[in-house]
Amino acid sequence: MTLWLASEVGTTEVAKKEILGLFEHESPFATPKPERLIRQILQIATNPGDLVLDSFLGSGTTAAVAHKMGRRYIGVEMGDHAETHCGPRLCKVIEGEQGGISEAIGWEGGGGFRFYRLGAPVFDTDGRINPAIRFAHLAAHVWFSETHTALHKKPRGPLLGRHNGVAYYLLYNGILGDKRPDGGNVLTNKVLNDLPPHDGPKVIYGEASRIGAPRLKDLGIVFKQTPYDVKAR
Repeated sequence: MTLWLASEVGTTEVAKKEILGLFEHESPFATPKPERLIRQILQIATNPGDLVLDSFLGSGTTAAVAHKMGRRYIGVEMGDHAETHCGPRLCKVIEGEQGGISEAIGWEGGGGFRFYRLGAPVFDTDGRINPAIRFAHLAAHVWFSETHTALHKKPRGPLLGRHNGVAYYLLYNGILGDKRPDGGNVLTNKVLNDLPPHDGPKVIYGEASRIGAPRLKDLGIVFKQTPYDVKAR
């Protein structure tokens, strides 16, 4: 129904020249997208302040254009060029580089972004907990799913932290130093007595509980079983 001409949105040849201009003639991308093309798409599909997701970030064009156009953005990339090209490209955007659409929209620089490295997958392709996942990664996932906040401090024991008066615990991977049922991942009276104290409600994740539901309720404990009660999303 519409025709976008190269004179309006650019070509891959133009886009490659843009990339080469940014990275001193070093680029692993044979056919990057021109910034004008991404600008046209974002003008049609988004408004300033909207969140743009590019789950295959590539050379970082979508993030660069979104930044210049006042959109928020998330870019995901598995290749090494996430660090060698995408991050540096966004730094150049912030510094006010004048390639691509910069001159056309009056871009002068500014703003910022955060660069994160994702840890090992918590779940396998069937939605089960990855058996190779380490305690700290699962703890961060459990904490976020419960509190919707980041776990900034790496836990050194089963107590992940306290949030809004609730203490959260995770019994996993022998965090108490003993993987036997009476001393590790299963909630027993002995394990409960060994947990760091909290005067208030508790949420405890573990493989199983040997404490009956009535007593758990009297103690203000909500028990959640791994892996079934660990939210995948």
